[in-house]
Amino acid sequence: MKIAVGLSGGVDSSVAALLLKEAGHEVIGMFMQNWHDTTGTLHGDCPWKDDLTIAKMVAKKLDIPFHFVDLSATYSDRVVDYMFSEYSKGRTPNPDVLCNREIKFEAFLKMALELGAERVATGHYCRKESFLNESGAPIHRLLAGTDPNKDQSYFLCQLSQDQLSKALFPIGNLLKPQVRELAAKAGLPSADKRDSQGICFVGKIDLPLFLQQKIAQKEGDVIEIFGSFYVSNQTASYSIKGYDSITLDNLNLAATPYSYEKSSGRVIGKHQGAHFYTVGQRKGLNIGGHTEPLFIIATDTERNLIFTGEGQNHPGLYRKGLLILNDEVHYVRPDQFMKSGDIRDYMVRIRYRQPLQRARLYKRDEGLYIIFDEPQRGITPGQFAAWYEGDELIGSGVIC
Repeated sequence: MKIAVGLSGGVDSSVAALLLKEAGHEVIGMFMQNWHDTTGTLHGDCPWKDDLTIAKMVAKKLDIPFHFVDLSATYSDRVVDYMFSEYSKGRTPNPDVLCNREIKFEAFLKMALELGAERVATGHYCRKESFLNESGAPIHRLLAGTDPNKDQSYFLCQLSQDQLSKALFPIGNLLKPQVRELAAKAGLPSADKRDSQGICFVGKIDLPLFLQQKIAQKEGDVIEIFGSFYVSNQTASYSIKGYDSITLDNLNLAATPYSYEKSSGRVIGKHQGAHFYTVGQRKGLNIGGHTEPLFIIATDTERNLIFTGEGQNHPGLYRKGLLILNDEVHYVRPDQFMKSGDIRDYMVRIRYRQPLQRARLYKRDEGLYIIFDEPQRGITPGQFAAWYEGDELIGSGVIC
């Protein structure tokens, strides 16, 4: 089988190519350049020219053809513009999820097929299994990677059945130390290369500086919310305990974040734009005079206000549930579609590396409610919630 491997210059994709070559497949290496602008990127991060050099060296070592593809225009349209749009609305997007859906398994996949490849392989730590349903049609399952510290299935939570049908994850059943050992044994130049960090293809960034390319600074108030506010709001999300207290009437209550006014707390400082901050953020406020760190518990981009709370256990950081609107609900397994009135129990995560959390999903006419067994810290509009059955990722959606 002819397989295109997305060589990034890292050890994971290098070993993916190595394993496929050893298995007897016709392997071609493809390097994607998706970003040129260095505005806002921190010096030394995402050095794509160095990555390109290493990727070429890996391809030469493995004796496989190498192709360079520039997808920067597509990446800018489908990922970066989406980022700016979401931040301008006061939401926090996950560009890595979009990058996989729109670039690696869409634009890149299309170019690989044009080169004659039948499948595309990546160095993701996840697995795929397939079976035939009662009608004889193939169903593809997206499974968590064997390495619990590196499982990357969350980043693929928006893939479709068609995309999965053409995807391969050769290292999904390996642990990271095993991958590095295989790379070293094969003499691959990426064997000791550090893992990349930051935004997919952009690297680590100074977020305010990066966003200022399109979003202007605007001074506003930072307001601290104190514990007394929640004493008088006991019916709100944080006070709902367990599943038994959830009724059809209070689903929306459990999924709705607290609403704050300027009078809800005390002005303690200034910021340069509510768009530049996100729920759960600790750094960047530069406001002293507190025993414990300040955390952002809410932002209001329309009024340009930031609301904060002292301490990592501040009740404003926690929510019992969330809502995903109908047009934002995506099923990796469409045969597991929930119709209005359905109720199911799944394990859910709302960010990469978060341990899976017990939750109950309620499908209603307006969308899909996810109510957690325990209140969750830092539920953030714009991020993706993904739900699992065992180690299989069933579906995902953008948090409202």
